[in-house]
Amino acid sequence: MPGKRSWKRLITSRENRHPKLDDFPIRHKLIVTLMLISIVPSIGLSILTGWTVERIIEKQTTNHTLQLIGQVNKTLAGYTNNMQNLSYLISFHPQVESFVEGQGLDGENGHYEIREFLRNLTTLYPEVAGILVANSSGEYISNELYPKDDRNLNEEYWYKEAEENKGIFKILGQPDNRTLISQVPYKDDEVVTAVRAIVAPENQEVKGVILIDLKQRVIAEVTKDVRLGKSGYLMVMDKDGESIYSPEAAGERDLSLPGNTDKAGTFSRTVDGSKTQFIYSKLSIANWTTLGVFPSGEAVKEVREIIFYVISFVFFLCFIGIAASYYLAGSMSRPIHQLIFFMKKAEAGDLTVRYEDDRKDELGMLGRSFNNMLGQVERLISLTERQERKKREAELRSLQEHIKPHFLYNTLDTINWMARKQGAEDAARLVGSLSRLFRIGLSQGKDRISLSEEIEHINSYLSIQKARYKDKLNYSIEVPEKDKHASIPKLILQPIVENAIYHGIKERRGPGHLRIQAEEINGELEISVSDDGKGIPRERLQKLKESLQSPMEEAGEGEGNGPGYGMRNTQARIQFTCGGRYGISIESLEGKGTTVMILLPYILEE
Repeated sequence: MPGKRSWKRLITSRENRHPKLDDFPIRHKLIVTLMLISIVPSIGLSILTGWTVERIIEKQTTNHTLQLIGQVNKTLAGYTNNMQNLSYLISFHPQVESFVEGQGLDGENGHYEIREFLRNLTTLYPEVAGILVANSSGEYISNELYPKDDRNLNEEYWYKEAEENKGIFKILGQPDNRTLISQVPYKDDEVVTAVRAIVAPENQEVKGVILIDLKQRVIAEVTKDVRLGKSGYLMVMDKDGESIYSPEAAGERDLSLPGNTDKAGTFSRTVDGSKTQFIYSKLSIANWTTLGVFPSGEAVKEVREIIFYVISFVFFLCFIGIAASYYLAGSMSRPIHQLIFFMKKAEAGDLTVRYEDDRKDELGMLGRSFNNMLGQVERLISLTERQERKKREAELRSLQEHIKPHFLYNTLDTINWMARKQGAEDAARLVGSLSRLFRIGLSQGKDRISLSEEIEHINSYLSIQKARYKDKLNYSIEVPEKDKHASIPKLILQPIVENAIYHGIKERRGPGHLRIQAEEINGELEISVSDDGKGIPRERLQKLKESLQSPMEEAGEGEGNGPGYGMRNTQARIQFTCGGRYGISIESLEGKGTTVMILLPYILEE
């Protein structure tokens, strides 16, 4: 017996020294397994993320720089366009035309008139440093510029450049040893010169040249405040690679573009021992190039530091959260996902879903509370619908009962008789239209009337408005005879027609036209109300469409008499009576007119 016990102890001790994998707790196995399958991919993911983020940042930096350059180019293009427009404006001036034609001017007054004209232009365009007009004889007129010697201006390089371009506007860049001097002592590198020849249209003979100097400081003001990163900058070069504007940071570096460059692009170059990124975009009208220069590793360094901290934090969370999160994953994920699924269905409008589980823990309590909440919501919605229906019916009945039909008809009939007796036929017709308007509006308390009655009602309303606006308002009503017996909710056209008159036709200049059409299409009745009035601005039209899609109860306080209230009320009545898929839609173009479409089920009268 003692030997047997010793043998058993030996076997037991060996089993304890060599535990099997299945003997470990599931929690430990999950931790070890998840460490193996998460840390290695995390390292690879961190490397891939770093590389991807670096590429994305470089791309975003390039795009952002191109956007900045595009804004600068747009501003520079505005200046060059102004100079080009000025050259055309000057060439069309009668006195300038006489001057370049060699017809002579009215003494000193003629020269003074041109100089005053040029001076006014430089006042309106402060970026212009000076303007000079020279004719083919070498004579000139200017507000700021004059030659420093007696050399013929026709021999100047700028004059010959203009002659070669035959009336095409050309920017020459900064002047180079020209004989012109400005009253304001601008240096050659402080202005940019543009020229255009004035040519005879019949034989393309050059009659004169217009020279305009643009202040270089306006180019500097556009570019100097643009910063690319911490030490990047912008500069502007001409077609020959000469600097139009460059900041002090550019120094004497080689910043020329490589050959065969596109309109916009990027390239890299080692400058002063560091890799530098260049981003450029060309300005076609001036044949200039705006160049952005910044160190390549400036942004990437910060990105790498951010990525390092993010990855470190992710690994820290992995080690801390693996044990706790996956220990409870099996028992918690299933009921949570069920609740999420049911909540999404309830959010989509399906309130019949129910959580089914007999758990006794907090998740089970949450599921049962969810079921109770859905039941309560269903009861509240049903109660609200019943109360809303009763409320609307009571409001409609109350409105109808405020007017005593017989008394109203008798009173209007008496007024009609008295008007006809006095020979006031116009007033009698208006009273008759008003009588029909109220008669159909009351319609013995009925909620639905025939389309012909609705048309008669709106015809009476338009007759009254026609008497008020006379030739300002014209209208036409087009309804097929077979569709006049369709049954529709009453008084749905008047709010729409009223909006068309007061906000459309009334606001336009001259007479307007209102058109009402109705037609049965595929078992549905489509009614359109179109006007050629002022139209609705885009932002207000979008708000009106959104208000038509939302219930009347969602309208803010104080909107009861605001614009669109009548249409929202009509929309609510149509959807309440006919269903949610029916109602009003609206389209409008500002300055062109507005069309309102009403979609109803096609129901014939009994």
